[in-house]
Amino acid sequence: MRNSRALPPLTVTQILAWADAYHRRTGKWPTVASGAIPEAPGETWPNVRAALFQHSRGTPPGLTLARLLAQYRGRRNHYALPHLTIKQVLAWADAHHERTGKWPLHKSGPIPGSDGEKWSHIEAALRAGGRGLPADMSLARLLAKYRGVRNLRTAPRLTFQKILAWADAHFRRTGQWPTVKAVEIPESSGETWTAVNAALWGGGRGLRGGSSLIKLLAARRGVRNHLALPVLTVKQILAWADAYHQRTGAWPTAKSGPIPNSDGLTWSAVVVAMAGGHRGWSPGHSLARLLVEHRGKRNIHALPPLTIKQILTWADAHHQRTGKWPGEHSGAIPEAPGENWLGIHRALAKGQRGLRTALSLGQLLIRHRRKPARPPLRVTQVLAWADAHKKRTGRWPSSGSGRIPEAPHEVWGTVDMALRMGSRGLPSDSSIARLLAVRRGVVGKFSRPPLTVQKILAWADAHHARTGKWPIAQAGVIPQAPGESWQNVRAALYCGGRGLPRGSLAGLLAHYRGRRNHLALPQLTVKQVLAWADAHQRRTRQWPRHNSGPIPGSDGETWSRIESALWQGGRGLPERLSLTRLLARSLAPRIRVNAIAPGLVLPSEYVSEEEWKRLVERLPLKRPAS
Repeated sequence: MRNSRALPPLTVTQILAWADAYHRRTGKWPTVASGAIPEAPGETWPNVRAALFQHSRGTPPGLTLARLLAQYRGRRNHYALPHLTIKQVLAWADAHHERTGKWPLHKSGPIPGSDGEKWSHIEAALRAGGRGLPADMSLARLLAKYRGVRNLRTAPRLTFQKILAWADAHFRRTGQWPTVKAVEIPESSGETWTAVNAALWGGGRGLRGGSSLIKLLAARRGVRNHLALPVLTVKQILAWADAYHQRTGAWPTAKSGPIPNSDGLTWSAVVVAMAGGHRGWSPGHSLARLLVEHRGKRNIHALPPLTIKQILTWADAHHQRTGKWPGEHSGAIPEAPGENWLGIHRALAKGQRGLRTALSLGQLLIRHRRKPARPPLRVTQVLAWADAHKKRTGRWPSSGSGRIPEAPHEVWGTVDMALRMGSRGLPSDSSIARLLAVRRGVVGKFSRPPLTVQKILAWADAHHARTGKWPIAQAGVIPQAPGESWQNVRAALYCGGRGLPRGSLAGLLAHYRGRRNHLALPQLTVKQVLAWADAHQRRTRQWPRHNSGPIPGSDGETWSRIESALWQGGRGLPERLSLTRLLARSLAPRIRVNAIAPGLVLPSEYVSEEEWKRLVERLPLKRPAS
């Protein structure tokens, strides 16, 4: 038994060996909460930490587990973090803004090139006054003080009248009332509808709180508030359903669209409210169950059970009425409203609705009613039908080629299934496509020859020499390989078939021929885009637009691709931007002079606002209105 009063001594080498094993196993360094040590039965990381802290069991003085790992393994010790300066934090913030187009928040994650720092660490240090930073600060206040970033906590006061005036202007401009999306309000100085809604909800900035943008617009402008809709009653829903049934002959579903005379309500909204427990309903209800209970509608998700005796009775009636036994395509069953033979066939095959069989409808009738079984087939017979089909249509048959004129009761789909299952006397593990490939030499998707990367590249080179462009999947057939197409090559690469490695046609041409792969475009930065824009302006005397064409010296970039990347937030650029907004944001402090005074000689065609005001006073020009 382990004696806690006479534990074996510990060494730094031994502890580091256990820590290395823990790191290899988990990818992390151990802490006091890491539990037992598998390499040393009976030892735990809390015991190791206690021994180091108390200088017991032969451990050197002045050490802790965190200090030990920091000293010997370079792990960041959160108990002895390095000091920070305002200058350093602002430099990181400037780099973040240049990289993303936004100023950092406390939740902006790790700081690149900072040895493990995060913006949440900076926020905590600023608030607590730790690590050499001033106390009672925050990241937002710091950026507001030194970079002029708008701080919502010190934003100007708001009033209902001001918010409603902005909303009215938004409605006149767009034809719609504003929502809580983070869209800037043009009539304000940097406000967004998200910030306005937050102030209405949480209070502050002169508002009491407890409200929201939609509540304010509903109360003052009569806008429909989808968060406070009236209660839906069973009587009301059934009245709408009866009117729908009378109008269309069917009962409504979630896809039935708008409900007339319901103030803009749709059947999908009714279904969502019943299922989610909104508008007076408890969760778990459905429109289908309501119509089953009150209107006797058939619910396909809760069909009544079936019995073999019942199915055979319906089959006898069908045979007596038509002179034929029913099949899965025989349509509805008059003796059972709502039932059809396809549903019966599926229930029999899958053992559903209380049936314990694994038979098809045809097998059931063969067993219980001596329905004539399908005659056996021979491979030579199937090939004769295929030859006749080719002679008649010019194409070889497939499983979807329909009925066989030479055998009126046969279809190519059942023949294909018999070949796959090995039934009706045919060999198994085959199909129409495989049979024709072996016996008639038909080239299908199961018998295409293998491909090599060298062969594809030779075809691509020939295509480029012929057209001046590299091939894509839609480039059509390959003249050098009859029967092949670039679509087939792309599919084989994508699936890794026909002896090829998994990949793509674009990736293959990018790797071996240096073609630009639009599926793996390089990352962009705001600084790079602005540099291209400045070069475009110097070259053409105009700022670029999304339709300004290719960008010289950019390895195939175009301004339309830059616009798309800015809007979608792809390739490392900030999202929900456009080229126009990006240029307006970066050039906001500068005013163009050449457009107003083209004959003026200046060291630069851009001057600051203060210089521009002084310049206008000296020019013999009429002051512009704006």
